Amino acid sequence: MEAFDVLGDPVRRRILELLAGGEMSAGDVAARIGTEFGISQPAVSQHLRVLRDSGFATVRPEGQRRLYAVQPEAFAEVEDWIAGLRQFWEQHLDALATELARGRRERRTTDRPPRQGTTGR
Repeated sequence: MEAFDVLGDPVRRRILELLAGGEMSAGDVAARIGTEFGISQPAVSQHLRVLRDSGFATVRPEGQRRLYAVQPEAFAEVEDWIAGLRQFWEQHLDALATELARGRRERRTTDRPPRQGTTGR
């Protein structure tokens, strides 16, 4: 599954937001997500499995519990894609900044009152 297929789901994005705050047990994730989205524990478990299988989350056993955490390296594909678009944004934002500066400069020169002649006293 591609990164954007995984991240396209609002439930999975919310799970990642929760996990970004620190490791959480599957039960805690299921309780929070179940309350927020009105879905069952098995449905949350399926989302956790997709995140784990796609590499966005890791899981480690601790006794009877399964603790999930974000796997930051999995976001490299997303970051690479965004970096390709960043050039587009930066060029357009630079052009906008130039136009804004030009407009401010023109307003300063047209908004000035005419210079008064000096009297030689």
